[in-house]
Amino acid sequence: MDDIRAIAFDVNGTLVEIRTDEHDDAMFRAAGHFLIYQGIDLRRHEVKDLYFRFLDEQRHAGEEEHPEFDAVAIWRRIVTEHATDFTRALPAEKLAQMPLFLAESCRGISRRRLRLYPWVREVLDVLRARFPLALVTDAQSAYARGELHKVGLLEYFDPIVVSGDHGFRKPDRRLFRIALDGLGGAAEHTLYVGNDIHRDVFGAREAGMRTALFTSDQGTKEYQDCVPDLVFDDHRELLSALGLPRPPDPVRPDAASADTDGSSTAAPPVRSRGPVVT
Repeated sequence: MDDIRAIAFDVNGTLVEIRTDEHDDAMFRAAGHFLIYQGIDLRRHEVKDLYFRFLDEQRHAGEEEHPEFDAVAIWRRIVTEHATDFTRALPAEKLAQMPLFLAESCRGISRRRLRLYPWVREVLDVLRARFPLALVTDAQSAYARGELHKVGLLEYFDPIVVSGDHGFRKPDRRLFRIALDGLGGAAEHTLYVGNDIHRDVFGAREAGMRTALFTSDQGTKEYQDCVPDLVFDDHRELLSALGLPRPPDPVRPDAASADTDGSSTAAPPVRSRGPVVT
């Protein structure tokens, strides 16, 4: 891959290990309790039913082949359609911010894990010194950048292409072309790295990009005749494929050395996976 001039990445399942439960009743219970204080009396199951009904309607309302939903718009519709006189008398600024607050809060409640995969930061530090880097991620505008900030990756990439900003998801080639326009490079000299053979590899290939598949336990691994240019399960393999030196393996704690006075000098700690939220 000595002709690669730029690299774009997927996020969740590729750089970031994230676990969520978007059907968690606790999320909708909390939303219902919050709405009571805004003059809207909906039970947990009512909030949940409305949310998923409006989500389904959103996805079927347009003509996109791969539509993206809008969580903030769903909460705005719930608030608008169930507002009371009490609700409408609230300050306009509070009403305007309420759908975003609900989207962010429910995402936080649904999340079980948010952390980098091993070696991601070290590999990105090497890559960003040599290549322009971009992101193309299927995510909601309400929380994609906040989660990138939490794991310390927000400043590594430009552009950051979020499907929620555009109304359609991968494998739609338009998302990849937006990234290519931002990178300013030719598709055949740009590598796209993802974890899903359909959304990532197929989509990027349709846009003319080279592809690499990270074999995490998320995403599909087979689709039609798709074969990525590279398959890897350790992010350091990206560096090797690009002809760059790999970070060394960490020294294990049982490899501690003894000082001359007989005391033990601990080995350096094993590399962390980045910030962890559980």
